Parts: sequence; C-alpha cells; structure tokens
Amino acid sequence: MTVTIARENAIAVVTVDNPPVNALSQALRQALVDAVAELDADATVKAVVLICAGRTFIAGADVSEFGKPPQPPHLPDVVATIEVAKKPWVAAIHGSALGGGLEVALGCAYRVAVASASLGLPEVKLGIIPGAGGTVRLPRLIGPAAAVDLVTGGSPVGAKKAEGLGLIDAVLDGDLKAGAIAFAENIAEKPLPQPISSREVAAVEAGFWENAEKAVAAKARREIAPLRALASVRKASETDFDNAMAFERETFLELRGSEQAAALRHVFFAERAAPRPPELAGITPRDIRSAAVIGGGTMGAGIAAALRDAGLPVVVIERDAAAVERGLANVRAIYEGSVKRGRMTQALADERMAGVTGGDDYGLLADMDLVIEAVFEDLDVKRAVFEKLSSVCRSDAVLATNTSYLDPNAISEGVSHPERFLGLHFFSPAHIMKLLEIVPTETTAPDVLATGFALARLLGKIPVRAGICDGFIGNRILKVTRAQAERLLLSGATPSAVDAAMRAFGLPMGPFEAQDLGGLDIAAFQRKAARARGETPFAPVADRLCAIERFGQKSGGGWYDYELGDRAPKPSEAVAAIIAEAAAGQPQRVWDEADIADAILLPMVNEATRILEERVALRAADVDLVKIHGYGFPRWRGGPMHYAEARGLAEVVSVLDRLASDGLAHPPCEGLRRSAEAGSFSALAK
Repeated sequence: MTVTIARENAIAVVTVDNPPVNALSQALRQALVDAVAELDADATVKAVVLICAGRTFIAGADVSEFGKPPQPPHLPDVVATIEVAKKPWVAAIHGSALGGGLEVALGCAYRVAVASASLGLPEVKLGIIPGAGGTVRLPRLIGPAAAVDLVTGGSPVGAKKAEGLGLIDAVLDGDLKAGAIAFAENIAEKPLPQPISSREVAAVEAGFWENAEKAVAAKARREIAPLRALASVRKASETDFDNAMAFERETFLELRGSEQAAALRHVFFAERAAPRPPELAGITPRDIRSAAVIGGGTMGAGIAAALRDAGLPVVVIERDAAAVERGLANVRAIYEGSVKRGRMTQALADERMAGVTGGDDYGLLADMDLVIEAVFEDLDVKRAVFEKLSSVCRSDAVLATNTSYLDPNAISEGVSHPERFLGLHFFSPAHIMKLLEIVPTETTAPDVLATGFALARLLGKIPVRAGICDGFIGNRILKVTRAQAERLLLSGATPSAVDAAMRAFGLPMGPFEAQDLGGLDIAAFQRKAARARGETPFAPVADRLCAIERFGQKSGGGWYDYELGDRAPKPSEAVAAIIAEAAAGQPQRVWDEADIADAILLPMVNEATRILEERVALRAADVDLVKIHGYGFPRWRGGPMHYAEARGLAEVVSVLDRLASDGLAHPPCEGLRRSAEAGSFSALAK
C-alpha cells in the first residue's frame, strides 16, 4: 500500500510509502484523495499529519510516467481535495519536498519540517513549469518576489530559509512525527486557516515585472520555461485563482510536449543513469577513506579541494618543500575565494583546509586508499611518479592518472599490480566542473573501474566511461570543433561571426573566445605531440598565431586584441591579415549563423559517431553528458547526439554531404549513415 492511516488520539497520521522517493504515482494520487474522504467522514479525527516513510518527503512526479498520458486523479485535483478537507492537514517534511511534492504541501493547511529538509519547484530544469498550482499558490503564500525566485530559478531552499519566507510554519527539532503530532494537536481546535487559494497576492512596486523579466531572460539563456514560469506567477498575481490555474495548466501542458522539455528529460535520465552504469551492476567497489594528490598546481589543487569537499582527508605531494607550500596555498586560495563570494563560511573553509596536509615524502602514502597523479602532461614525468607510487603504496591502493590526452596504458607501464590503475580525467577547475571521464586501461580490474564511479558519486560528479584514444571523448571532439572553426575562417567567416553564431546556438562562448580564455599555447602543445606521433593536425591560422606568440588574453592578443585590464575581445587587423594570407586562393562564401552552426556542430556529431563505433563511448547519451558538463553545450539542446536525432539524422547526413563536397568537412562515417537509416544511434550502442 502506498498510503496507510493510523490514529494517535484525535490526530490521524497519513503515511506515504512509495519507495524510493515517494513519487506521485497514479496509485499514490488516488490514495491521497481516498484518505481525505475517509478522514473527513471520521468525527473522531480533529487534524491530519501527512508524513512520508523512507529518506524523503514526496520528491516530485513519478519519472516512470514521464512522456505518457496522465491518468486521473490529476495532481491539481489532488491538491485541491486536500486544501478543502474539513480537517486541517499538516505536511511534515523531511528530505526534499520538490515539484509536485511541494504543491501537495501547499494544499495542506500547515507545513512543518526538520532543519535538514529542502523545498523547491525545479520544474523549469525539465523545460516545464509547475502544473498543480505551484505558480499560483506560492505568490499568495510568500509574495510575488520570493515566488519568482523559487519558480524561475528552480533551486530548492533549506528549511530555515523556507521558514523565513513563510513557506513553512515551523522548523522542528527532534523526532519529526512526534513534533508534527504535537503541532497538529495545538492547532486542532483553532479555526481552519484561510486556504492559500483564497488569499490575495501582495502588491508589487511599479516596474517589478519588467525588471524581473529582464533578469530572468538574462539567466535563462534562451531556455523557454523560466520566462513562461514568470508569466504564470504574474498571471497569478493579476487575476483570480481559477483563471490563474487555467493559465498555469495550459502553459504546463504546452511546454510538456516541447523540444526543450524532451531534451531536458533526456539529460535528466542520462544523468540519473550515469553514476551506476549497467555493465558494472553487482560489482563492489573498493573502499576509499583517504586520498592523496601528486602535484599541487591548478589542477591538483582543484582535485584536492573536490576530495576534501566530499569529506576525505587529503595529502598533497610535491617535489620539494617550496612546491609543497605553493600547492597548499593553491588549495587555500580556492577556499578563500569561496568565502569571499559568500559560498562558504570562514569556519567551514578552515575545517576543510585543516584536512589537507602536504609533504615531499612519498612515504606518507604508504597506507593511502587512493592516489591521483596530477603532474605535468609528460609521459616520462608521469611514469616516474607511478614508479615511486608502486614502491610505497599498498598493493590494493587505487592509482589514477589525471591526463587529458596521454595514453593511460603507456603511463601505467611498469606499475606493480596494474589492475589497480585507471585514468580519472577531471576538468578544470576540478572542484567546480561536474564531468569526470573514467578511463580504464587494458588491465584495470572491474572493481577498480567501479571504484572510479563510486568516487564520482562521492564527489557529486557526472561520470562517463571513456575508452583510450587521443583526447578520449571530450577533447577528441574538441579537436574537430577547432578544426571546423578554422575551416570556416579560410572560407570567408570571421572569428567574431563564428563566435556569435555559436553563442546564438546556446553555448556560453564561441570557439575563438574560449581559446583566448584558456590559452592557444595549450592546444599548440597537443598539436606538437600529435605531429611527433606522425599525425597532421589542422590549425593553419592557430599555428601562425602561436608562432608570433599570440596566446590569448594572457599575452594581450590571440584571435582577438585585448586592451590592458580589459577582457573584452576586439577584432584584430593582424589576425585578419593572417587569415587572408592562409585563405589565399580558396573559395570564399557568405556565412549566416545557421550555416556556421551546422559547419561546426554536425562534424562534431560525425566524430562522436565514430567514437561510438569504436566503443570509446558506450552510449550516445554519454557523449551528450560529456559535452554538456565539460564543454558548455546547451543543456536545453540535450547534447549533440540528442540534438542530431531530434533534428533528424537523415538531414544531418545530407548537410554533412554538402559540406564534404565543398571541402568543409569529412564525409559522414558509415555509422552515421546506418544510424540515419535506423533513425537513432541506438544500434551503435549495442
């Protein structure tokens, strides 16, 4: 049974038990409606406590019903039934009350919560808006300004903040059930409070809605749902309850079938599945209770901070005492920055830093569970590190290399017990970026690979298994992105036009802006290594810029010019001249934004298809997660593979054929042509 009813004297306790997160399935919705009817008819009941078993309150909709026609009773009717109950209902919240769960709580006469609870309406993150009165009741309860923040941002708030907003009536200490029953006994004889649906919305100052629209649009970056959610809150503030509910429901149903909602659902399910891939089912990971990082530079310090944020004690090893101090200072700077930006208290930063120690003696690692190497991207340097680690670490300690391009098989040569070695490719800044590419070698044991995924879960990161090739998944596709961007320059486009087109598509910045920010010398170093392997990287303009030491913002100029103290890119006459020289004799054409986007994005899809064919990635959704969480691909597009499928793979192949005939891209690979015939990439993932 999803709902049970017990009686504590005059208080009825309605307990929801629908594991794992008490989602609002059709059975639960019906059981709640039935519970209202039963308790309304019971004269001995004076008040009702709604509480949930397990680790959370009602955490939202039942994801198994996503994309299917909803079955009655519909959630708005369930909430309305609770709201008009003859007895006051008290929502007793622990864990998370999210989406429909919060809307159910808003139907109750009162809400109480434990201090660790969180409440929110995250629907915009799935491309929709609340559909059971969230945008209509919330401004009536906490005011329009607070409602706009909660509804359009989608992020939950903690119980203390919720109490301050008026979203809940009390934060309870001790046992939630006992406290909620006591609260219910206290209010049982009082008159029923006015239903939220009957309350007036507080007035706002002149210009409030216009200013809110500008602010939400700036954050939304072409996502539709946040602005539609704002419109629904505004409607609720300017019209009666019934009309506002109709507007909300119409908007909810319209967005539910939108392309953005489909893309965001795809990402939601991919993220949900990523930490526990099916091929590792039943494999027990090794315990990780202590960790060390070799190298205290930018990447090493970020990894150390990520490990500390997950509660692990961390040792940072460097080559000498001075380097150790610099490494610890780098970690300290991360926490000082968090304090300065208000993301962390000084006391918490001090506690985190207290768990980081440093040294230049590898003997400190004798009993370590996990050691992550994060030194210079040089094969010999990395091998030397693992030679030392092999001599001092326990035979069952997991040893990992953080490498962006180098072959982990080659790095691990000579490592004792090579089954405990794997690649962990963090993205910079490692304490912030959520992507973690997990790269097993030919000898990595299954439980060690499972340990990599367990570590990602501990760190709150999105893990993706990647096979071994130059650049793994993400950086291999990035090379195509950069090459295509330069092909555009040689055929008539400008850096600013290319960057503008990619921003219009939804990326936070274009490829040339991104290179100037990170430094052109980094990619130049990789191209040098590739040429040493006998490859021929395509970078006719970038190589010339690096030859004259135009490395980006750090050198005052890269693809753009920069004035001292100003990061705003300015078109460069010098770069234009270099492009013209490199493009001499090549056909020129006029490019619009859509064509530019196709010329960059569709070759990325083509390369990603090769990656699937080669089993470097196991699933198309894994590619999408890599590009979204590591490279800024717009989440609301669903990732490049979802985008290509939604657009139509036959059309993708047709456009690529045209680009290839003009010498602007490689022809579609065989796997992409097969996928176009099948209509999806699913066949390649088998």
